[in-house]
Order: sequence, then structure tokens, then C-alpha cells
Amino acid sequence: MQAEITLTVDGTEHRTTVDTRTTVLDLLRERLGVTSPKKGCDHGQCGSCTVLLDGRRHLTCLALAVAHDGAEVVTAAGLADAADDELHPVQQAFLDHDGLQCGYCTPGQVCSAVGMLDEAKQGHPSHVSDDLEAEPELDDDEIRERMSGNLCRCGAYAGILAAVREAARS
Repeated sequence: MQAEITLTVDGTEHRTTVDTRTTVLDLLRERLGVTSPKKGCDHGQCGSCTVLLDGRRHLTCLALAVAHDGAEVVTAAGLADAADDELHPVQQAFLDHDGLQCGYCTPGQVCSAVGMLDEAKQGHPSHVSDDLEAEPELDDDEIRERMSGNLCRCGAYAGILAAVREAARS
């Protein structure tokens, strides 16, 4: 079965017809040519496909495109301010702290960090935070817990942790 949907991806509106079984990840990569989100496990376990979907971080390999008709998708490539030619503060922190190695997981790590920082600012608790805090303190344990859904096969975790810690302070 086919369905016509509209997605705004990194500021550009796309209207397309998709099979109702198509994931957001496959739509982005195979139909729209948006290759920032990566296909890692295709089971929602590695986080390499993470994007911001209507402002919240989502695993696009598990999200059906038809369920997100009209949604706004922001990938790691869409975070930078093209007008000012400046990177998003999280992207810059990843570079400054060498929070990457091969780079495969980096777009998902960056989007997850941006989404996680916003969740923390809104007061969403994690398993290690005090539920009574309005805005949890983002210490290393808190950051590790909140970023735990994103895997790095190269082991760049020390740099990723330092980058997220710096971005949380800005």
C-alpha cells in the first residue's frame, strides 16, 4: 500500500509517495539522499540513525514514515547555521574534544546529545537523576546514562563525554 506524505528535512519540504512499511531512515537515505543518519543495526539498538523528529530525538530505523506525515526532521547536517557558516555548539564541542574517531556514529551521537540536553533543560529525569530536580545536574554519570542508547564501536567515549559536558555548560 502506498501513501503520500510530507516531511520537512533540514528546512526543506519534501512531498513523496512511500510504501507504508518504509521507515523514516530508509526514506531519508534511499529516497531523499539525506545520508547523515546512518543505518547501523536496523533494530534500534545502536543509535546511529538518531535524528531530531519534531524537536525530540528518535531512532529513525524504528519509525514508520507514514506515522510522521507533516513532521520536521533535523539531522546532524541540518544543525549548523548555514547563514553564519557556524557549527552548532554540540558539533563544535565534538570537534574540540575529539569526540569521534571513524565518524560513523557521530551524526547520531550529535543529534542524541542535542536532544538529551533539551530534555534535561525541560527537567526530564533519567534513571540516575533525582526526580525532584527541576533541571538535573549533568555530571558524568548523568550524561553517560542519557547517552547510553548511542554506541561507538571505536571507543571515542571519553571525547564524547567531554564534548557533551562542555555543550551542557554553554
